[in-house]
Amino acid sequence: MAGKTITMSKIKQILLHRRNGAGMRTIGEAVGLSKNTVKKYLRLMEVRALTDEQALSMNDEELEALLDDPTEPSALRQESLEALFPFFEIELKRTGVTRWILWGEYRSQYPDGYSYSQFCDYFRQWQTAQSATMHLDHTPGDKLFIDFTGKKMYIVDPDTGEQLPQEVYIAIMGYSQLTYVEVVSSQQLADFIRATENALHYFGGIPKVLVPDNLKSAVHKAGNYEAQLNEAFRGLANHYQSSVLPARSKKPRDKALVENAVNIAYSRIFAPLRNQVFYNLRSLNEAVIPLLEAHNAHRFQKMPLCRKEIFEQQEQHLLGPLAPERYELKSFKEVTVMKNCHIHLHEDHHYYSVPYRYIGRKVKVVYTSTYVSVFCDKERIAYYIRDRKAFGYTTTKEHLPSSHQFVSEWSPEKFTHWAEGIHPSVKEYITHILESKAYPEQTYRSCVGILSQERKVGRDRLVRAVERAIAFGSYNYTTIANILAMGLDRLEEPDKPIQTTLPLHDNIRGAGHYQ
Repeated sequence: MAGKTITMSKIKQILLHRRNGAGMRTIGEAVGLSKNTVKKYLRLMEVRALTDEQALSMNDEELEALLDDPTEPSALRQESLEALFPFFEIELKRTGVTRWILWGEYRSQYPDGYSYSQFCDYFRQWQTAQSATMHLDHTPGDKLFIDFTGKKMYIVDPDTGEQLPQEVYIAIMGYSQLTYVEVVSSQQLADFIRATENALHYFGGIPKVLVPDNLKSAVHKAGNYEAQLNEAFRGLANHYQSSVLPARSKKPRDKALVENAVNIAYSRIFAPLRNQVFYNLRSLNEAVIPLLEAHNAHRFQKMPLCRKEIFEQQEQHLLGPLAPERYELKSFKEVTVMKNCHIHLHEDHHYYSVPYRYIGRKVKVVYTSTYVSVFCDKERIAYYIRDRKAFGYTTTKEHLPSSHQFVSEWSPEKFTHWAEGIHPSVKEYITHILESKAYPEQTYRSCVGILSQERKVGRDRLVRAVERAIAFGSYNYTTIANILAMGLDRLEEPDKPIQTTLPLHDNIRGAGHYQ
């Protein structure tokens, strides 16, 4: 849609495709943009004096802030027209419908649209492109084709004996046809990305282009013209400096190699393992590995080489280098900064501080398995190593206003040390309160309320109030506050011990009566 800001990961894909020598129209089709939009962002990079290497090294938020520029308000005429061609092709099959009639309807909807001759010319080009077929000569190190097999393999639950279906991931280099196979639990995003990363490490390098089928883990929305990539999969490609060109929907010729590899996998991997029983994924994948290696070492019928030899001799040295670190799957959330200057990461039930001036504002949280970043208006305002402690607080003291910084230092050790400085009885009382909750943080305010009474009523009165509360076995702030408010701490202690159980009476049935 015109006027809609594109994600910066698409910009990186544009740069990677251009590095591979692709034309503007090819790049536009690969990333789901018009060629004019591609040209616009490339011109914008030139205006900003930004090189490809600089842009690829930036994170998405930094690049977006640098290239933030409103798109042209006018609609792109060619993009609008081409979106109607599939509908026009169907309408032309109806009785009496001609191109002239369709053009008239088009001009009534788009008064500033193309003339009739231009309309027919673009429609003719589109129809030619739809029917075109060609033989694909694969370039060494160019493309890696990715898919899942239609059939599944199984592991057996050792407790119930139930057969659990497992997905089979397959990736094949376009030139050498070197193949990678891995059994995974599902086609979900995390499994798909991890299998793709394992495939890249198996090949020992990065091809220029990743060609996935139109599965949801790779392509958010399939289409012949505007396939929308899954953000996480695009992030994987950017991390390893490879571009993505999804296979067109319902176009089996785009992925003929991987389709053929699937059929071979059925005969060379599925069949030999069909009578074996596996109880976990690890043992199943260990059985797959030698069969996969045998397949890659199997010589072609019409040449004296195998897939592995062709790969090692002609293709491996053309692959890009692997990234020094593995890709971390990112998650995104939008949250509101709480009044205590913290945001809540609900997945872990953990709290992280941000500068107090952002209280009440919406912020974007980007987190992986190892770190948490917080952004506001495309600026990173906090960064932490991820802490999975439930109901814990990770706080930077400078984020809090001066009146609140004291709170950031709260801990069980602080309160017990404070109480010990007053009296051993007070330390005993505070320790009991801290241990009364599963999470000590829930008792901090009670501790502050009790210990601050020393400044209000004096040390002696606080100690006597605490000792009286201990005698009654009542451990909370309300008890101490009531004793001090009513002056009960000034009363003499009774001579006889306080009765803590009910007296024995014949008419009291006791708990045993109700069992």
